[in-house]
Amino acid sequence: MLLGLALLYVGAVLFLNGIWMLGKIDDKEIFIINIFSGGITLLVALYLAFGPGADAGSIRAAALTLLFTFTYLWVAYDRFVEVDGRGLGWFSLFVSITVVPVAVQTLGTAQGTWDVWFGLCWAAWAVLWFMFFVLLAMKRPIQRVTGVVTTLQGILTGWLPGFLLLEGVLGPAAG
Repeated sequence: MLLGLALLYVGAVLFLNGIWMLGKIDDKEIFIINIFSGGITLLVALYLAFGPGADAGSIRAAALTLLFTFTYLWVAYDRFVEVDGRGLGWFSLFVSITVVPVAVQTLGTAQGTWDVWFGLCWAAWAVLWFMFFVLLAMKRPIQRVTGVVTTLQGILTGWLPGFLLLEGVLGPAAG
């Protein structure tokens, strides 16, 4: 259930950040969804790392979740202090490289629809974080396409699987 909760807000923040990148939301207004989603994923990660029953698997999940948390909080910070995002761009390169083996491992050990979907989500997030690197650190003019990809990934890798997990339709518990 915690994964469904986190993914639902990952979907919301990615969708809205994509819309923001397309010029439909003001810089100052996007701050709040990034803070809220960063806060939700932070709480989930802390519970996974330090809650009852924490083990190597839950600590790994917490570490990976914190990659999202830090990204959203950094986006919020950049909007608040009005900087160009180069630091976030370089962090995005670090994250994209970090999650490639997660995608490969998840797909390589997939035993059902959920595992394949989740592996593809990790692959998609690796591409998206790399796009943020190219946009923010390398200063390439790909904001529009990055906004579109971010919006679509918000729906397909966040909101939809998060909602289906919360409803018990998808995921390890659904069979």
